[in-house]
Amino acid sequence: MAIVLYSYFRSSAAYRVRIALNLKNLDYQIRSVNLIKDGGEQHKPEYLKLNPQGLVPTLIIENTVLTQSLAMIEYLDEVYPKPPLLPDKAQERAYVRGIAQLIACEIHPLNNLRVLNYLKTRDSGDGQRGWYHHWVQKGFEALEQSLKENDCNGYLCYGDAPGLADAFLVPQVYNAKRFKCSLASFPLISGIYDYCMTQQAFIDASPEKQP
Repeated sequence: MAIVLYSYFRSSAAYRVRIALNLKNLDYQIRSVNLIKDGGEQHKPEYLKLNPQGLVPTLIIENTVLTQSLAMIEYLDEVYPKPPLLPDKAQERAYVRGIAQLIACEIHPLNNLRVLNYLKTRDSGDGQRGWYHHWVQKGFEALEQSLKENDCNGYLCYGDAPGLADAFLVPQVYNAKRFKCSLASFPLISGIYDYCMTQQAFIDASPEKQP
């Protein structure tokens, strides 16, 4: 079954899906969409036919076109159930989804490229970086507390094998480091990132490994 991922090397959302595909040991093709070149290739008519939002990633599996990273990863987990990216029990699945959504819905939308580009047009000082740091700090404070209260082992967000939550956390930490956010107050988050980046699925998905 042919799998094609339209991706940008530094997109957090695309990074998540690359991790999930790698954790599933699936073969896939990368088609790069440069979000910066010529005003952004994501705005070209041929790409908008695939993804009317003009965002990455877009995942194509045979004739199925998927958008939104969380929907893509849950689809992969249903169609390719081994290894699972979510726990068996409903309560545990809800907790893991909550971590993923904290990142995808609360932190990332406030700090993605569209927002940062908009802030750049409105503020010639350090407001853009300050904005980014503020929302990462607020989101990570909540996440660190949640991990602590749920007996995180310091290596993974939940359980004994990398899963959905880790696929969302690692790209967000990568970007926090890129924007020089301090992680000193977040030992659990930092430990999970460091451990995951020793795993081949995460290494191969990293921006430095992309076209």
